[in-house]
Amino acid sequence: MKGTAAGNGTVAAKKTADVKGTAAGNGTVAAKKATVEKKTAAVKAPVVAKGTVAAKGAAAAKKAAAKKAAPGKSAPASTAAPAKSAPATKAAKPESRTALVRRARRINRELADVYPYAHPELDFENPFQLLLATVLSAQTTDLRVNQTTPALFAKYPTPEDLAAANPEEVEELIRPTGFFRAKTKSIMGIATALRDEFGGEVPGRLEDLVKLPGVGRKTAFVVLGNAFGVPGLTVDTHFGRLVRRWKWTDETDPDKVEAAVGALFPKSEWTMLSHRVIFHGRRICHSRRPACGACPIAPLCPAYGEGETDPEKAKKLLKYEKGGMPGQRLKPPPDYPGRPAPPLGAE
Repeated sequence: MKGTAAGNGTVAAKKTADVKGTAAGNGTVAAKKATVEKKTAAVKAPVVAKGTVAAKGAAAAKKAAAKKAAPGKSAPASTAAPAKSAPATKAAKPESRTALVRRARRINRELADVYPYAHPELDFENPFQLLLATVLSAQTTDLRVNQTTPALFAKYPTPEDLAAANPEEVEELIRPTGFFRAKTKSIMGIATALRDEFGGEVPGRLEDLVKLPGVGRKTAFVVLGNAFGVPGLTVDTHFGRLVRRWKWTDETDPDKVEAAVGALFPKSEWTMLSHRVIFHGRRICHSRRPACGACPIAPLCPAYGEGETDPEKAKKLLKYEKGGMPGQRLKPPPDYPGRPAPPLGAE
């Protein structure tokens, strides 16, 4: 019995061991099978996902999300916002005082070559006539004054004659110049002052001239420079406009313009400089439509391009002798290259 029992136990133990071994083996097989299935799924998943519509939709959604998350990125070329302009170049250095003086004097030399015949554009034969003509030129053209003064000078040749004149007769003579009542008062006042205070002679000093009725520094320098040979700058509308356009000064007050520009040149140049600048302003460098394309000093002008730059079109803007038309004087100097102006009523 004991032997049988022992044998049975041995058999049972072997069976138990066999069962355990089988279970262990089955577990190992199952584990291996699970590992193989996992790998297979891992391999198959991307292949299937890559080709499905759902995967494509997911990819598109991912891209859209990326765009929303990064608004700073540029849009496609067809819908992109206008590109920002390139940063402005550095501003040019301010012109030094030395450079300004050199450029200003070179412009003066160039103008001297272009207008060697520059002169006062008022007809006169003596200081008294020049003084009256300059006063009458306010708010009108030198041409109109030159067409008007022959009759005035013929009837009242001296300060004494004009001081004793009938104001109404004087008004009628100078009516074409405009503002004839105010101008009559001025020139008759000048004549009276010359007669009573200066012995009937026009004084040759600035401090005396500016004491006369209606005479300021501009008028005084016209007379001093052209009748007495005393240097002076004539800061009229043309002169002030051009020197500001050329950046010689930013001043607008005539006295300040005179001081600023006068400091750029020797005194000996002042009178002729005035004539050249005024000539250029009347003939080429006009206020509204400067003829830039026909300007001899264009390379030196900081305002080049404000006017017509086409050479052929610019030529059509030239005036007086530069444009083939009569000048402003009925009796121009012998070296004047243009035609004399016609008398009053013959235009």
